[in-house]
Amino acid sequence: MKNYLIVGGTKGIGKEIVSKIEGNITVISKTEPQNKLPKCNYLIGDVSKEDFELKIEIDALDGLVYCPGTINLRPFTSLKRQDFINDFEINLLGAVNVLQQSIKYLKKSENASVVMFSTVAVKLGMPFHSSISASKSAVEGLIKSLAAEYAPKIRFNCIAPSLTDTDLAHKLLSNEKVRENSINSNPMKQIGSPSDIASLAIWLLSENAKWFTGQVINFDGGLSSLK
Repeated sequence: MKNYLIVGGTKGIGKEIVSKIEGNITVISKTEPQNKLPKCNYLIGDVSKEDFELKIEIDALDGLVYCPGTINLRPFTSLKRQDFINDFEINLLGAVNVLQQSIKYLKKSENASVVMFSTVAVKLGMPFHSSISASKSAVEGLIKSLAAEYAPKIRFNCIAPSLTDTDLAHKLLSNEKVRENSINSNPMKQIGSPSDIASLAIWLLSENAKWFTGQVINFDGGLSSLK
């Protein structure tokens, strides 16, 4: 049976991945989850902190998904230095922390795969997205660099969705005008589905994607490509 590590697997896309994937699953959560699944082993910790230690009792790790993210949509001049630092710590440095401690386990797998998340705003360019776009651009660069460094042993890929109906986006989507505008601006006239994105992540972890690495997949209803 495959071993998977899902960081941020108690909410949104991460929760959907955990519910759909089969295997031995370790979930890292910042806080104690309310509803634990019997098939999962839960670790509590803040991966963005420098002193975080990954303690897992496995020989090999077949897949790692890093789900934590931020939505900090504010005018550029109202953002403080700490806002940029906070976004980098959650989106990038937390992933670096987990990955550096996981590489030795991933190397022992026959088909190791790492999946991370970016945003459509990196490719498209959107107002009020400067801090999140900067940190997610760094994520895309990290993915491509690591895909080159660890090929052919470990695959690294990134999914870049548009606005998705998750707890993280609740404040935005609870505003009916924002929701309506987001739907109307999307070529497919939809808000992103955590279930659909989770299915893509699971495919990237699977043997079916064994020739797929170093890619950023714009899974956004065509928003980044169609007018």
